[in-house]
Amino acid sequence: MSLVPYSYRENPAVPDFDDTRPVFIFDHVCVLCSGGVSFIMKHDRRGTIAFTPAQGPLGSALAEHFGIDWNGTYIFVRDGQAFTKCDGYFEVACALGGWWRLGLVFQIIPRPLRDWAYDMIARNRYRWFGKTAEACALLTPEQRARLI
Repeated sequence: MSLVPYSYRENPAVPDFDDTRPVFIFDHVCVLCSGGVSFIMKHDRRGTIAFTPAQGPLGSALAEHFGIDWNGTYIFVRDGQAFTKCDGYFEVACALGGWWRLGLVFQIIPRPLRDWAYDMIARNRYRWFGKTAEACALLTPEQRARLI
């Protein structure tokens, strides 16, 4: 589904938020997802990326607005547009800048193959990596403070 950039601003179901920086929406009980967010936060020293759980008001409203099932992928909203799966990680690399842009070389792998691998991991993430009883359990208190 392709929407006009920033179309969520006109959607009353989406809470107002500071969208001057990208937002990473993730499953906050998934060990793999929370671990990934922790990793990105550690390397985003400038705080250029905001984070919000998919199960929260903002995350669920944005997922619904974009017509994306957050249970199958995280969502990265940048410049008013939503990106998922491997394409989202390429956008994260661009947002982080510097050496992280070297990860863009993996775009040579055909999208169907990248998405197949991503989908396989997403479907099995709880079985392979587990769930936490506490939301965002893998995040430090400082990292939790960065959530919107």
